[in-house]
Amino acid sequence: MMMNRQKFTDKFMAAFVLLAMFKVVGIVAQLFHESFWSVIGTLIIFLIVAFIILLVITSLKDKEQNNRNSAGRKGSGSSSFYLESSLFDRIRSKYEELAEKYIAENDYKKAARVYMNLLQDNYRGAKTLENGGFYNEAAVVFKKLNNKSDAAACYEKAKQHKKAIDLYKEMEQKEKVGDLYKEINDLKNAHHYYQMVADDYTGNNQMVKASLIYRKKMENTEEAQKVLLKGWEEDKDAFNCLNNYFANIFDTKKLESEILNLYEKTPAYKKITYLEAMKYEFKKDPKLYAVTRNIAYEIIAEKVHTRSEIVNELKHFNPDDDVILKDISRFKTGRNKMFRN
Repeated sequence: MMMNRQKFTDKFMAAFVLLAMFKVVGIVAQLFHESFWSVIGTLIIFLIVAFIILLVITSLKDKEQNNRNSAGRKGSGSSSFYLESSLFDRIRSKYEELAEKYIAENDYKKAARVYMNLLQDNYRGAKTLENGGFYNEAAVVFKKLNNKSDAAACYEKAKQHKKAIDLYKEMEQKEKVGDLYKEINDLKNAHHYYQMVADDYTGNNQMVKASLIYRKKMENTEEAQKVLLKGWEEDKDAFNCLNNYFANIFDTKKLESEILNLYEKTPAYKKITYLEAMKYEFKKDPKLYAVTRNIAYEIIAEKVHTRSEIVNELKHFNPDDDVILKDISRFKTGRNKMFRN
């Protein structure tokens, strides 16, 4: 009966004092594998927090006594539960305040210790270390949490490229592996991984993405053009492949020649797509007006009998010609009258 009547705060204080003793012994034991000042710092943080907790417990003892005096036997259980919840909430709040105080003072290591040792929140502890610029320490904690992505990012920030590469390999982030190899001037390995990325893209019919790897990462414009031409010829995102293929040719004479060359090889069913591409090429340079306009006229004349609306495309190749718009209007009116008759 006496045990049942013992106050919750008394039991908690006794347990806390016992745990505090064990904790102090554990912290001192860290001297065998950590620096003296690091252990002393941890010990001081713990003693400060222990003192705060004792103050909170003491302040709650009076509240518990008042609640027990005013509550009947029926309400004593709920009162005890409320006090228990209130106590832990207040202790947690004090921990949070302490961590925020250390962060405000730019003492990120102490703040991280509060999060990890007292609040049992290793992720926030690791993030606090990362925010403070302690990237290696943060990476170690992230690895223990099996958070390879954040660990790799921290190793990268710490310029620990090989450690970062190993983690990115485990996550099969091939392009990132290539980027890091390139950053340390290991071009052989960089191109090996970039090639794997390009092969994955072509295997999934993502020819434009594959071409970007060749051109921007591997600086191989020739291979980029080959994969775009392959996409155009094999109808794998044909329009975008053609558009990007032309975009990679910067010499106007060469571009004009390539526009004519590809058009001669274009089958009838792809000419509408070719016409769409000519709209973009027409706008690039006045020197391309003639070739793109002639191809457009030829395609429109070929398709107009089955797709009368295609005459509207003429305006894209004659943007300043008001007469062409009137001709288009008369043509459409004439076609409508013909069908009505």
